[in-house]
Amino acid sequence: MTPIQSTSLHYHEGNSDKVYQAAIAPKDDGYIVTFAYGRRGNTLNIGVKNETPVPLETATMLYNKLVASKVAKGYQPDGQSAKPYQQSGDEGRDSGIRCQLLNPVDESELTRLLADRRYCLQEKHDGRRLMVHKHGNEIIGINRRGLIIAIPDPIREAVKQIPFDSLIDGEVVGEVYHAFDLLVLKGENIRERRYIDRCVALMRILPPKQKAIRPVRTILPAHDKARVLEELRQANREGVVFKDTEAPFNVGRPNSGGTQLKYKFVETASFIVTARNAKRSVTLGLFDGIELVSAGNVTIPPNHEVPAQGDVVECRYLYAFRESGSIYQPVYLGKRCDIPASDCTTDQLKYKSEAQAA
Repeated sequence: MTPIQSTSLHYHEGNSDKVYQAAIAPKDDGYIVTFAYGRRGNTLNIGVKNETPVPLETATMLYNKLVASKVAKGYQPDGQSAKPYQQSGDEGRDSGIRCQLLNPVDESELTRLLADRRYCLQEKHDGRRLMVHKHGNEIIGINRRGLIIAIPDPIREAVKQIPFDSLIDGEVVGEVYHAFDLLVLKGENIRERRYIDRCVALMRILPPKQKAIRPVRTILPAHDKARVLEELRQANREGVVFKDTEAPFNVGRPNSGGTQLKYKFVETASFIVTARNAKRSVTLGLFDGIELVSAGNVTIPPNHEVPAQGDVVECRYLYAFRESGSIYQPVYLGKRCDIPASDCTTDQLKYKSEAQAA
């Protein structure tokens, strides 16, 4: 769906550096107005102003009104068309495709996983889960909930170079896709194959001489796994993932354990915004069973928009107090449109006593 008119805006003041893109695109027998926004260099949030296609004259009025509202808020034109995100108009629709979710492990499990030759180690990138499905000329993005989302144009152009149908799993950071699994190869479902075989097949199909898709580095020898883990820890990266190289792809998250496990160097969790406070602060909540309980407050930095009540957001923290349930030294990371409120539970938290013992 190629836009017939588009614009790219930017807002830069102090620590705030944001972009906003708007476009008019044909759909069915009419037109829709799409938008994408977020911090420069990060994966953008996307949306559609009108779900039902309208005549071009109506779409142009919606588009002009949208652009004018952003300019009135201080955004300035970039002087170029908005191309990074092409939307299909199916954004938000359930794709029917699901990803494999990982359970966390603590420090006590590291020695076993580093020594086990069945498990490889990969860096856990600090981005958003993204599956990319290529079927004929159609290329769609799928988030961790299985919903269709727009993808950055550089990633789309790189996937176009793959000469056959495929389904890739990975993590997107800005406009770079860190690919780590291959689920469909030449139209064939290969989820039942060993992970190591899927990983090798992935590296073979990725188009050379392009920067938008990068295979995640996979480490097997025990001494190399220990070395890389420490290098990533010292570099303040998010964490690592351990994967059973003999295991097939399993949809969803097991109740405990599993063949793919994550170890994070920093604590993060997803919360529900239960209230907006003064001075760019919001109150956070988590489900404890069916009860929504407080998890404290977090200040929203100037380069983020203050989220609305009911939004799901992600925060980094040092640990949580078991008595109050509040998190200590929270840092706001942003909204998470790909995580349902039902996943915002107290089970995510690491409490003070556990943090000190680790």
